[in-house]
Amino acid sequence: MEMQQFYYDNKIVKKFLYASIIFGLVGMLVGLLLAIFYLFPNLTDGVSFLSYGRLRPLHTNAVIFAFVGNAMFAGVYYSLQRLLKARMFSNFLSNLHFWGWQLIIVAAAITLPLGYTTSKEYAELEWPIDIAIALIWVAFGVNMIGTILKRRERHLYVAIWFYIATFVTVAVLHIFNSLELPVSALKSYSVYAGVQDALVQWWYGHNAVAFFLTTPFLGMMYYFVPKAANRPVYSYRLSIIHFWSLIFLYIWAGPHHLLYSCLPDWAQNLGVVFSIMLIAPSWGGMINGLLTLRGVWDKVRTDSVLKFFVVAITGYGMATFEGPMLSLKNVNAIAHFTDWIIAHVHVGALAWNGFLIFGMIYWLIPRLTKTTLYSEKLANFHFWIGTLGIVLYALPMYVAGFTQASMWKQFKPDGTLQYGNFLETVTQIMPMYWMRAIGGSFYLIGMLVLIYNVIKTVKQGSTVEDELAEAPELTKITKGRLKGEKFHPWLERRPIQLTLLATIAILIGGIIQIVPTIMVKSNIPTIAAVKPYTPLELQGRDLYIREGCVGCHSQMIRPFRSEVVRYGEYSKSGEYVYDHPFLWGSKRTGPDLHREGGKYNDNWHFNHMWSPQSISPGSIMPGYKWLFDNEAMDYSNTEAKMKAMQTLGVPYTDADIANAKQSIEKQSSTIEKNLYNDPDFVKSYEASKAKAAAKGEAFVPMKDREIVALIAYLQRLGTDIKVKNTK
Repeated sequence: MEMQQFYYDNKIVKKFLYASIIFGLVGMLVGLLLAIFYLFPNLTDGVSFLSYGRLRPLHTNAVIFAFVGNAMFAGVYYSLQRLLKARMFSNFLSNLHFWGWQLIIVAAAITLPLGYTTSKEYAELEWPIDIAIALIWVAFGVNMIGTILKRRERHLYVAIWFYIATFVTVAVLHIFNSLELPVSALKSYSVYAGVQDALVQWWYGHNAVAFFLTTPFLGMMYYFVPKAANRPVYSYRLSIIHFWSLIFLYIWAGPHHLLYSCLPDWAQNLGVVFSIMLIAPSWGGMINGLLTLRGVWDKVRTDSVLKFFVVAITGYGMATFEGPMLSLKNVNAIAHFTDWIIAHVHVGALAWNGFLIFGMIYWLIPRLTKTTLYSEKLANFHFWIGTLGIVLYALPMYVAGFTQASMWKQFKPDGTLQYGNFLETVTQIMPMYWMRAIGGSFYLIGMLVLIYNVIKTVKQGSTVEDELAEAPELTKITKGRLKGEKFHPWLERRPIQLTLLATIAILIGGIIQIVPTIMVKSNIPTIAAVKPYTPLELQGRDLYIREGCVGCHSQMIRPFRSEVVRYGEYSKSGEYVYDHPFLWGSKRTGPDLHREGGKYNDNWHFNHMWSPQSISPGSIMPGYKWLFDNEAMDYSNTEAKMKAMQTLGVPYTDADIANAKQSIEKQSSTIEKNLYNDPDFVKSYEASKAKAAAKGEAFVPMKDREIVALIAYLQRLGTDIKVKNTK
């Protein structure tokens, strides 16, 4: 049989690997800075683009899409070519994918700190960047499928099944979750509202974890672990069961992020059932990975690559056992909104994703540069300090989560809350936040050691060049099944059919959960008393979104006695029908705000936003001094925003839109008048007015500043439903 010579494209692998390392360092540095903000909340006092609320989404996006994403593409491009015995389909598409992805990351790094965000977790980027993501993802998919079609290896190995499912599912998730109506170049509103928006977001959010952070890494596990161990995969049959059950079940599990919320009970219960079922395929994958090392466990003691892989797979097993446990309603009632969830997420991110990437880097770099690793001792040191970092990060967060849950729910014998002041809990868990920062520092040190080791390895090795390979051309065989050929081996040489079946498997769950929630009105009972936001409140809500307040405050009071006593009447689905996007939140670093309106006067909010610690001693909330600056609130696009909301079904009349400026003037003047009740405000305000006059500078009235719009929004929250307070 005639052999064909060709070259594997190693240069594209190198590019993605280097990008992963660089952005990994950036993402971890931002993460450590955020951990330090918990200890020193006013560290960047007055600098808007370095505030916690704006940097938090930058951290998650940098780690997920820049660090993990680039590493995923490096692993896919390296393994795919060798498993298919073919060069990538198109050099142009490979490079378009690489440079396009890096530009998207840079765009995120610029826009998020500037406050351009949709606020939807893991999908914060605004609509032009969303379009770019879709286009670059399609380029990646075309390149991958084109390579599969021109392959020289008949059967598709299990890793490739996971890569195909990743491409298809992430495309579906991203497109449907990112449906939004643009208002301006960097502002849009989600087409979904309230409960529907929450369901679609967590259908996306949970499955971004499933199909961006899990399935491609399982594919890489199936390739790199056998290669590093020089052993075949433990069980081919188990890999088939693992793949199909995982991609079918995972897509249903999103609603477990919304238990005890306003989501209809049937959708919540479906999420719980399928989450519990997920244990089986997840642990099937873990067992398949660990048992691949049978017979070579002695090598694990000395080989740093295998060490990283073992802890990565173990971390995957722990996280995928804990996830279904957290979806049980009685466990979720304790864990949700607490730091327990932060611990859970980071066990998966730091151990499963991080350590698999580190092991892959240590295995790949010497092979790409045709040398040996510069220092095995340094790699082992990285392993141990990274492992210690994970432990010192996760354990304190578990303790913090249990502490929060127990303190929030405790009552005195007389029926009042034992810890009525939310800050009592915050003060109690501060030592855990110190330990988290130390654990994060250790993990970051490990990353720095890796960078040094990689640089020294690259310097002593050869320049990365394309690799010569040869294989016979794939001969065509009959379209039907061969004699004695079972279904799955037949499917493995039919990539189009496999892709179609995978697409059907992942669409079923999403369609059954989302379509009825959107189409059947009875799922979201409306409340006649709930009215759209006034123009000023709408502007204030956008400021709330811009500053990332939803990252620390929830707007969802669950039907628990402890929450109703602490915050007020539990939340109703009809209260959110005009919320584009929803702002339920997923973490309570501060108290819930759904019934915030009317609890405090305007002066309290004014002073609290300027200096939280002056109002609430012990608070770890930063000040938002830029909201008070002598810059007029930009109301130029208020009418455009209201028209967009009108298009989305919010019942603004044409008269409401035409009279927006008058409405803003009236409401903001009322708030300014209320602020004059504080003598300290009057003294400071009049002094600044006189100072501006002395300098001949224009003076912006308080009613035209951003803080007034934000106060208007906060004072509106939860006031549509009038509930008589009862002891």
